[in-house]
Amino acid sequence: MEETDLDLLRDSLARLMEDGLETEWRERAYTSEAVNAVVARLQSLRPDDVEGKLRVAGFRLQPYDCTEEEISQACETCMYYVKHRQFCDLPELQLPVRPEWSCRLWRI
Repeated sequence: MEETDLDLLRDSLARLMEDGLETEWRERAYTSEAVNAVVARLQSLRPDDVEGKLRVAGFRLQPYDCTEEEISQACETCMYYVKHRQFCDLPELQLPVRPEWSCRLWRI
C-alpha cells in the first residue's frame, strides 16, 4: 500500500473512533490466554474489516495509562509499531496508526 493510501486509511480510522466507534479497550490482554483469544478473534475477521479490527483490538485515540505499573501504553512504545511508517505490524492487524493511539495488545 502506498504511503498516501495509508494516510487516507489512518484518517478514516481516526474518524471512526472520533465518531464513537465502541471498542473493547477496557478489557486489557495481559495474559497469554487473553492475547491468544483476541488474536483468534482477529484471525476470524476478513483482512479488509478495519472496523472489526479496531473494535476487537480495543483501539482508542489516546494512550492507555496503566496506573498499577505507571506505564502509558501508546502505539509508539509498542513492539509492533513501525515508527517511520506509523504502522502496526502485528500480523493480525496490519494497520496504519498514529503514535498516540493504543490498543489492548500493546507489548514492550
